[in-house]
Amino acid sequence: MTNNKPSLESTLKSADTEEPIDLIFYRPIGYRWALFFQKLGVHPNTVTIASIFLGVAAGVFFYFDNIYYNIIGMLLLIWANSYDSADGQLARMTGQKSRIGRILDGLAGDFWFVSIYAAICLRLMPEWNYWIWALAAVAGYFHSKQAAMADYYRNIHLFFLKGEAGSELDSSRQQYDIYNSLPWKGNWGMKMYHYFYGRYTASQEKSSPWFQRFFNVIHEKYKNQIPQELADDFRKGSKPLMKYTNILSFNTRVIVLFISLFLNLPWIYFIFELTILNGLLIYMISKHESLSKKLYNQVMSGEF
Repeated sequence: MTNNKPSLESTLKSADTEEPIDLIFYRPIGYRWALFFQKLGVHPNTVTIASIFLGVAAGVFFYFDNIYYNIIGMLLLIWANSYDSADGQLARMTGQKSRIGRILDGLAGDFWFVSIYAAICLRLMPEWNYWIWALAAVAGYFHSKQAAMADYYRNIHLFFLKGEAGSELDSSRQQYDIYNSLPWKGNWGMKMYHYFYGRYTASQEKSSPWFQRFFNVIHEKYKNQIPQELADDFRKGSKPLMKYTNILSFNTRVIVLFISLFLNLPWIYFIFELTILNGLLIYMISKHESLSKKLYNQVMSGEF
């Protein structure tokens, strides 16, 4: 009898873009959840929605100045992230990928951290007054920039590794074209999605001008047949930067969050985002832009 159970490796996006903590912990757990949900016939979107409730509940427990409640919140957040891993693995396992699923997946982390930020601010109000909300607002803004660029560079890497089918690399022009082509009647939800997603991708493009030049010229010159040597050179230069995309995503920031809660100094987390993570963001963008500029000049000079 043939065993049709998909392997753990088949549910990963790529070895290049996976973080060690995910490979060791979250992906194996997510894989087992995905197998369980597949047997029950649960849709990946349902798993994502469950992760939203778990993550928001985690934030509520961070409001209390009580380490035991905080530990419950930490466990809930770990559980939420295991579901966040499982939904993507389940989608790849069953072929149930959808635009709605991608929207939900993107919103899940936003819901988690809005809850976490609000809980920390309410907790620190007696000591900080309204200044803590100002600090959280600035940290939250840069959090969104860090996460957006990390996601963008990860999808760029996947594009050069696996091609268009293996990546979720979108352009603002494409999103605005879809927005303009849809009538409002019966499509208001999708129109709003493409408008705001277009703004999101436009902000990513604005932060990567040399990559935009490079990407445009290779499409003009090679269409869909990018030379393998060029793709390999880009992947070689991009791969060392993947560790920074992972640091800017979830695991490292949550480790710092947990440490700050154990120290009963949760404001440290906001300072970490504004200093260390912003420093890594600037470095990552600088290195990626240098790589794009170098390859752009090589393409223009006819080296490929």
